[in-house]
Amino acid sequence: MIGVQLAAEHFGFQGPIHSLISDYIATPKAVSVPWAGFGLALIGLDNRRRAIALVAAIGIDLVFMLERVLRGGVFTFGNGPLIVLTAIAVVAAVRWMGAEKASALRGVAFGALLIVASKVAVTWLQISAITRPMVLDEYTQLADHALGNPSWAALRLMDALGPVGQAFIDWIYFELPIAAMLVAFWQLRHVGRNPFAWPTHHLVRTFMVLAIIGPVFYLIFPLVGPVFAFGADGAGFQISDSWPGGQPPFDLTPQPMLFDDFTPRNCMPSMHTAWALALFIHSRSGPWWVRLFGTVWLVGTLVATLGFGYHYGVDLLAGAVLCLTVEAALRDPERGWGWFRFRLVAGGTLLFAAQLLSFRYLPVQLAEYPELGGFLLIGTVAAFGCAFYATFFARPGGTLAAWGGRVEVEREVELAAR
Repeated sequence: MIGVQLAAEHFGFQGPIHSLISDYIATPKAVSVPWAGFGLALIGLDNRRRAIALVAAIGIDLVFMLERVLRGGVFTFGNGPLIVLTAIAVVAAVRWMGAEKASALRGVAFGALLIVASKVAVTWLQISAITRPMVLDEYTQLADHALGNPSWAALRLMDALGPVGQAFIDWIYFELPIAAMLVAFWQLRHVGRNPFAWPTHHLVRTFMVLAIIGPVFYLIFPLVGPVFAFGADGAGFQISDSWPGGQPPFDLTPQPMLFDDFTPRNCMPSMHTAWALALFIHSRSGPWWVRLFGTVWLVGTLVATLGFGYHYGVDLLAGAVLCLTVEAALRDPERGWGWFRFRLVAGGTLLFAAQLLSFRYLPVQLAEYPELGGFLLIGTVAAFGCAFYATFFARPGGTLAAWGGRVEVEREVELAAR
């Protein structure tokens, strides 16, 4: 965070530390993220303390909001949860003891990490625009021909949904932190009553690791997305004005293209896809309504990323592989690092690298032979998904479970029962 702040000062704009401090007393930059982080912090408290903290956060937020409105400021929220989250950390560190203290501080840490990560991400996107003037959209758009240009197909689906459906999909896309908080709250719902009930793995861990690893590739493979590279939002830098009206040009001579210095290069990989897939995976262990919630959020996120022109289809494939690779490294830590895990993590890493290299150096071949190219792009991801399922979800006793090493899990359960 300090490093990104120094970089922001070097380039002459507000960094994450400055933005975070201003959110305490000035107008918050976002509403959902502070409240999502606050919701995660409440996980480590018992119900009585949760209620006290929630009432205090709402009250403080209302006071700040009224003060802003009376002086002609913006009608928004976000000060209250930040202030109360900090107060919980101070009180827990100074006054509480033992497991109660540890549980409260762990919840605060996860909530604070979500808020800090969002601040760093905003600054990182600005840095990506400044340091990567050339973008590779011509390459990925050409590679997308092997998938049938799914961004343009999803756009037609968005049109069919109408304004109400589009508003719902838009809300799903931008409120992903709230969805993550809700699923994480369900996973960790017992730790407030029993501080020793923290599970060995949960959604927040995957979210945070993805947030650290994924944005690095924005500098390695800079893209701005169809709505900018092929639409009027490109403000003169676009290749054509084919978005949203018609199909993109079929140009077999792709070149890096100069773009502006403020549009984020945040397409490859699609982090919304990676996070939504992680949310979907972690919702599988819940009751039907949690599983339905995870499914709706994943499908809505995929439709939004494509239909609003924010991503190409290949971005989504890369995001899915990145998510499964990170989740394979973190999931079921009690099983250790056997061959079952090493082959998944190594295979996912190699597949992700092969994807980026093929999008950059083989887009012409993918576009000229779309049947073969599409089969390879989708088939490799599907095969990796099957391997992930066999390793972590297949019912012990079957062939898939045996290949995935879940025979050992079954034996461990039997030994524990004895």
